[in-house]
Amino acid sequence: MKKRQMNKANIAFNAIAKHSVIALALMTGLAQAKSTAITNATVYTVASQGILAQATVIIDEGKITGVYSKEETPKTIEADETIDANGRILTPGFIGTMNSLGLVEVGAVSRTRDARDEKADITFDASLAFNPKSTVIPYTRKGGITSTIVAPHGGEELFAGQTFAVNLSGNFNSIIEKQNAVLVYLGAESKGSRAQKLQALDNTFTDAKKALEKKESKKDKDEVKEPKRDEQVVNALLAGEKPLLAYADRATDILALLALKEKFGVNVVLVSASDAVLIADEIANAKVPVILSSIENLPSSFDSLHASLTNIATLAKAGVNVILAPKGGSHNLNQLRYDAGIAVANGLPRADAFASLTANVADVFNLNAGRIAVGKNADVVLWSADPFEISTKVDSMWINGEQVSTKSRQDALRDRYLKVSDMPRAYTK
Repeated sequence: MKKRQMNKANIAFNAIAKHSVIALALMTGLAQAKSTAITNATVYTVASQGILAQATVIIDEGKITGVYSKEETPKTIEADETIDANGRILTPGFIGTMNSLGLVEVGAVSRTRDARDEKADITFDASLAFNPKSTVIPYTRKGGITSTIVAPHGGEELFAGQTFAVNLSGNFNSIIEKQNAVLVYLGAESKGSRAQKLQALDNTFTDAKKALEKKESKKDKDEVKEPKRDEQVVNALLAGEKPLLAYADRATDILALLALKEKFGVNVVLVSASDAVLIADEIANAKVPVILSSIENLPSSFDSLHASLTNIATLAKAGVNVILAPKGGSHNLNQLRYDAGIAVANGLPRADAFASLTANVADVFNLNAGRIAVGKNADVVLWSADPFEISTKVDSMWINGEQVSTKSRQDALRDRYLKVSDMPRAYTK
């Protein structure tokens, strides 16, 4: 009897062990993402290699592991999957900025808006409300956008909060970095003077600098108090660990920001900046990037009287690093490439246009993306034709080396209601 029980126990143990081995093998297989070779592509590297014809790009473990010109391509390519691009254009995934993607689902429905709060201050971290399953994300991927910088709108305080970086994989772990830049809105006020915020900004940095100097002068370090959360963020700005994204249009406001950069060493990034063309040389000399839209051709206020379709080209010619950001929050983000096409039509060189959607953004926000180069994240897009042409579509897209779909809710609705059925269209399954 005991022997029979032992045999049964052994059989049960062996069965469990067998299933465990199978489960482990499956888990290992899932963990090891397949490698991909994209061959015969016209590669816009936005890096030192420039544009490569009939080139090959190798993707493995979520990174770009090889970028070969036609002459350098190995005779034997080892990859789990090979895709012949047939001469089509391969670019880095475009990077959006200054939008509320994942924070706002329906602008007219207040309960789907998480980008603003009246109590928001410099510590406001809206990434806690980010929804990677937002239906707007697949729609945005249609524009060749693989990641974005999401920005809150803030509240009644001087600072509006902090931005965060996400990829558009739709996965729950898609946040790349939280609290990576600080927002401030400057300019005209419906009540009060614009001078108040500029003065408050100067005072904030002055007080923080004095506090740091006092802390360093204390002999007994045990007496030094831990800075408050808001003080820690300001200290990070002074240390150059985070950029200050400043919305400002009028030239006098921009010059005040350049003076703050000179005085405190803060990494200033201008946003909107309609008057920037009046002081393009000063901005270029200060090495301050500018984030703006290419279709701002009419004044929206007395601060933006110099809005023009040629502004981006003028700034780029002066040596300013420009970053394109379309107007309209999150729902117009997929039109980013159209903004680039408009900028090219109005004098911006194509190379600068590609950089304004990729490398320039990556440099400002310290992202390992924006270029097709060895070691960069495998965020790449294969296009049907010229990305800046309105009729062009995304043929294939990879985020962190994984191929993702561009099918959106709008596509699903179209397919549903075009389906032939005896039932009323609204009830078609």
